[in-house]
Amino acid sequence: MRNETALGLAEARGPWARVLRFVLYAALFMVFAGPLLALMVGAFTPTVDPTQFTLWPDRLSLDNLERAVDRNVLDYLLNSFLVVGGGLALQVLVSVFAGYALARKRFRGSAVVLVLILATMMLPEEVLAVPLSVLLADLPLLHVSLVGSLVGMIVPVAAWGFSILVMTEFMKEIPKELEESARLDGAGEFRVFWQVVLPLCRPALGVIGIFGFTMIWDQYMLPLALRSLRSDDQVGIGVLLVGAFLAMLPSVLAFLALQRSFIRGLTSGAVKG
Repeated sequence: MRNETALGLAEARGPWARVLRFVLYAALFMVFAGPLLALMVGAFTPTVDPTQFTLWPDRLSLDNLERAVDRNVLDYLLNSFLVVGGGLALQVLVSVFAGYALARKRFRGSAVVLVLILATMMLPEEVLAVPLSVLLADLPLLHVSLVGSLVGMIVPVAAWGFSILVMTEFMKEIPKELEESARLDGAGEFRVFWQVVLPLCRPALGVIGIFGFTMIWDQYMLPLALRSLRSDDQVGIGVLLVGAFLAMLPSVLAFLALQRSFIRGLTSGAVKG
């Protein structure tokens, strides 16, 4: 039986084929992981020459990290975690309930609601910035201003059209027979949602968790800190690399923690089809 690669070519065997695969894998590793490794090395190297690319430093030091701490980078990091944690929790909560209503319930206007959610994904952030700032300056009914507060940063990301659509389409694929069996056993609406539908949505939760975390993380505190460090002439390139490393690390850790559910979520459509 002949094995084929992703390109549809027959998989070569023998020592030269193994050498070729090793060279290709090493080249891909250097292309994708090389810049990240260089960033890590530069962040913990005492003197950094931005014109040189190296993966093997002469010695490592925490001097750049200490200087970054003096520039209040950790305060930005803490505020970023607060915004991302609160925003992502609300975003997942809104997505699962909205997806359940749109996927499992029939009501008039559901198609219109889906179109409106899709429309929010087509509007650029610059278009939404002005009405959003006006809304946060005078919150309806409460008449409270959230401008300049962490809550004002969390509220705008509490709902995201992409996450809602992912949960809606995934929940549509869950067999309704499971729901009907649970109802025959006396399960109520919330129990059906919590014990039958939601556990089957773990792959989709991994997808919206990673994309939601990245979306929120890239917008707020720490990226602003990097801009301020870059504009400061007294800050060396090493301190800027430390800030970039701290900005990159949470996204990598989030992906590693949720990668299994993320991959299952991406491949579930092909398996079901």
